[in-house]
Amino acid sequence: MSATRELLRESRFDNLSVADILDAAGVSRASFYFYFPSKQAVLGDLVREAVAQGQQAARPWTDQEQDPITALRAGVTDGARLWRENAGVLMAIVESWGSDEGLRELWLEQMNLFTEAATARIESDPHAGPRLGPTRARAVAASLTWMGERLYYLAAASVPPFDDEEVLIDTLTTAWTSILYGDSMPELPPRER
Repeated sequence: MSATRELLRESRFDNLSVADILDAAGVSRASFYFYFPSKQAVLGDLVREAVAQGQQAARPWTDQEQDPITALRAGVTDGARLWRENAGVLMAIVESWGSDEGLRELWLEQMNLFTEAATARIESDPHAGPRLGPTRARAVAASLTWMGERLYYLAAASVPPFDDEEVLIDTLTTAWTSILYGDSMPELPPRER
């Protein structure tokens, strides 16, 4: 898994072969296939690891441990760091899930974890819940989750203006807070927005 992670820092997943992974890891073909049926399975495990870290990053907001705006900004900031550290892996899944049914199922399942957590948080939030109502909470949660996925991907791909981490964090934080809270939450000083 470590060898694949390193290879994905320099190579696109679709250009990567099992032989490349074997060479980089210094393992035999039999050893590889004992643990993994395919390179997609290796990517799947790497993606699950990264998503677990992402869920941990979101906990201050989803678990209502801090005020919502501070928690959202912290989660977005940790998400940006997570994508930076796992850029090859996360870019690989985003670029591959549309062409491989197993990776499609995996990515939709993983993204749904974020959507479900956000939906539960929105519905229980005394400000966002009434603002959106129960019928719109899931759609809004899914929209914000997928918007985050796309902007983190653009940042990892060094696409301006999101290659500037501060712009990325400010944009995502503003999107989440304005949609969920509008003017119903106290204004943060400009530096923390």
